[in-house]
Amino acid sequence: MSNIVISNATPIISLCSVGYEFVLKELFHHILIPKAVDMELRSLDKPGSRFSDLKWVEVVSVQNEEVIVFLRKDIDKGEAETIALAKQMNADVVIIDENAGYQIARHFGLPVVRTLSILKVAKDKKIINKIRPIVEQMVQRGRWYSKNVIDKFLGDVGE
Repeated sequence: MSNIVISNATPIISLCSVGYEFVLKELFHHILIPKAVDMELRSLDKPGSRFSDLKWVEVVSVQNEEVIVFLRKDIDKGEAETIALAKQMNADVVIIDENAGYQIARHFGLPVVRTLSILKVAKDKKIINKIRPIVEQMVQRGRWYSKNVIDKFLGDVGE
């Protein structure tokens, strides 16, 4: 029985922008994304726009529209559907980077992680050797992290 892993758009865009989306496949083998995330990715002329074409990615419809409507007051449609789908499917891992979405997912008791945590696990499992060049490249390609977050995280992982 494989884990149910659901991702929002930002982690996918961040990893695809530097060619490291394979980390998701290596760690989780199968990723689910809600329709809103797929639509968001496809609407962007950016890395990750064809993410759902990968054989190990599945686009899933969210059943509970009320949860989405409720969440849309605070977060975008992709994050709202990610959280709603995670609740619907009793997800083992939910990948959300934006702070509001992350906090709401935690409030719902979901096992939520961020892109940097995924890179740490990938390094621990020897899927990647170094995190710093990946993070620096993601930032060069438009991903924003505060200097404090980057410095603390890289310090925590020994880089």
